Amino acid sequence: MIKVIYWNNIPAPYMVDRFNAVARRRNIDLEAWFSAPSEPDRSWKVDESVWAFPHRYLRVVSFGRPSVALPTPIIRSAAPDVFVSLYAAPSFLAGSALARTRGARTAFWVEVTYDAWVRRRWWKEALKARVLPRADAILTAGEDGRAFARRYGAESHRIFCVPHVIDAAHYARGSELPAAKRDRLRQDLGLRGVTFLYVGRLWRGKGLVYLLEAFAALQRQNVVETSLLLVGDGPEEASLRNYCEKNGLTNVVFSGFRDGDALTSLYGSADVFVFPTLGDPFGLVVLEAMACGLPIIATTATGEIGDRIDESVNGFIVPPRSTEQLLDRMTLLARDSGLRQSMGRASAKKVAGQSPDLWAETFERAVDGIVSLPPIKDLESRRVSDLHRAGSGRGT
Repeated sequence: MIKVIYWNNIPAPYMVDRFNAVARRRNIDLEAWFSAPSEPDRSWKVDESVWAFPHRYLRVVSFGRPSVALPTPIIRSAAPDVFVSLYAAPSFLAGSALARTRGARTAFWVEVTYDAWVRRRWWKEALKARVLPRADAILTAGEDGRAFARRYGAESHRIFCVPHVIDAAHYARGSELPAAKRDRLRQDLGLRGVTFLYVGRLWRGKGLVYLLEAFAALQRQNVVETSLLLVGDGPEEASLRNYCEKNGLTNVVFSGFRDGDALTSLYGSADVFVFPTLGDPFGLVVLEAMACGLPIIATTATGEIGDRIDESVNGFIVPPRSTEQLLDRMTLLARDSGLRQSMGRASAKKVAGQSPDLWAETFERAVDGIVSLPPIKDLESRRVSDLHRAGSGRGT
């Protein structure tokens, strides 16, 4: 059985579900590593009692402000066949290098990033161009990630797509709320009319100020009664509340962080999902909203969004920072209940059948593909040998 170590920064709930699925299937021997149980900007609970997979938290040392997770178990323990990790921190690069010296195939999980979220420093760009092509493989969520990896020199045949998925059956329960329960929930929240929903961190990089501007303009038009429900917490909550107060925005509800069945019910209480991000690598909440049967408005700065939204079929894609286009699409959906319903049905159909088991199956195929490829280190040794022979030939 192929032994795989997968090193993620934290045990995000969606990764736990996927690792559990891999463990249940018993087709590969998976061990998960985590740098920490959580991060300061994450509010979900970590319940290790439901984990079905072997795991460990790495030792962390602090050098003043930065902290570094030490991948020392790769030295002390039996080497895996495949070592998968993130790449955007020195710890991950060191872990991958150590795994390679132990004879493991190495793979990086890579997603597209955007300038609004990531500061492009020349040395980081140079490092990515050196590191990514030297991994045995790249794992990514779709064509945006594939193009991003190729931009830094990764070879196409070494890039494996393992698309993000959700438990669609779980989130579909939101669309199945009994009318009386939905009405009661909306009443408790203070939602009236057509409700637009955002789920995620309350942080500047999510573009929420543009959503509030569009919603304010929509209210001024007074086309139909509307509400805006913001689900989440984060550093910008106070400033967003202040914006609403200063601009006389009514029907804006801050629910705080929600997860589990409570979050599913909130999806079911809404009519349209809006994701105004300035640069998300993916945004799983889009899939969750789709499973609940909601039409989607998202920006082009959302990774793999073209695979999820068919323009004018199950939603709309708009440029980031475009209050005008957000307003236009929100107005259209606020006015047309038939369009909302048809788009919502198309969203649900597009994600039907997604599950952690589907991710596990795709991941297992990628692992099989990785071990079947010639190791990068062998190819590099061959290239060095060829260059040496060519140099010797020129000297004779």
